[in-house]
Amino acid sequence: MAAPTVAERMKRKYVLMTTDQEMVERLRAVTPPEWTQVVCTDFEELGEWGDVLLNRFVLLDLDEWEVFDPLDVIRALRMQYQINTPVFCFGGDEDIQDEMRLARADRFFARDEMVEKLPEFLRQYDWGE
Repeated sequence: MAAPTVAERMKRKYVLMTTDQEMVERLRAVTPPEWTQVVCTDFEELGEWGDVLLNRFVLLDLDEWEVFDPLDVIRALRMQYQINTPVFCFGGDEDIQDEMRLARADRFFARDEMVEKLPEFLRQYDWGE
């Protein structure tokens, strides 16, 4: 595996794991052009450890049980890859949120609240290019 370049490390991008196209568009609408929104439904699509590490944070839809298991995603990130990239979850019920909290997800929001919070997260992680 080739090491990421400094330029790759400086790119501003975040992962959005969902199939909800309306949510993808709502979040894209508040994402500045200098940021890249990486949409996927399979954690392995993100690549190897170094590729995953290049993302500033992950937005994870907890209502996607039929497409991917959010618990598998957080476990892979935290246990398999041992990466502490922030994971901001949206949707889901109290039970899945509790399970995700135990698996070390960071914060939880309603869908509309996630759209409102994204600009704040983008400002907090706005270092680099």
